[in-house]
Amino acid sequence: MSAAFTSLKDDLSGCAICADRFAATATHHTPRPIVWFEKSARILIAGQAPGTKVHEAGIPFQDRSGDRLRDWLAIDAEAFYDRSRIAIVPMAFCFPGYSTTGSDLPPPAICAKTWRSQIMDHLTDLRLTLLIGGYAQKWHLGADKASNVTGTVQNWQDHLPSAIPLPHPSWRNTAWLKANPWFETDLLPVLRSRVQKALL
Repeated sequence: MSAAFTSLKDDLSGCAICADRFAATATHHTPRPIVWFEKSARILIAGQAPGTKVHEAGIPFQDRSGDRLRDWLAIDAEAFYDRSRIAIVPMAFCFPGYSTTGSDLPPPAICAKTWRSQIMDHLTDLRLTLLIGGYAQKWHLGADKASNVTGTVQNWQDHLPSAIPLPHPSWRNTAWLKANPWFETDLLPVLRSRVQKALL
């Protein structure tokens, strides 16, 4: 592991650029970056931001969304959490907090602006990138190719073989999944096959 990569991870782990922002949210929480990647990773999971359970546990996708995502990928927790093979790099590394009405706040743009390009420069062995949600899709594909999540995911074949866009695996999206049965019948078999090939 290079000194530059080690330094980057150490700096990210101690990041507190959003401390004032988080203190002003309804949750009044402190930064806790969830750093989960190694240079050797073959799959990149580009998500949105940690939720409350992940913030508390310090482990990405340690919640019901993670259960659904692992089912989509057809891999167990041991494979999913093997940082040497799967990098989990969200658009924001800390829980953004809730608004005064209890809604999820978006990932602060300053996080991706500060860290994302630096991290991507080190992840040179990637074979497959899974783009979960609109923020990740717009950053990696460009706003012109990712105008909305449904449209982007419907056109998933346009981004093969290097990337597959996905909706967020949140249980709040159960209605979306029922309204779009092609996701399970057409996309998931290809997703699972591509994941297995990337991990070989």
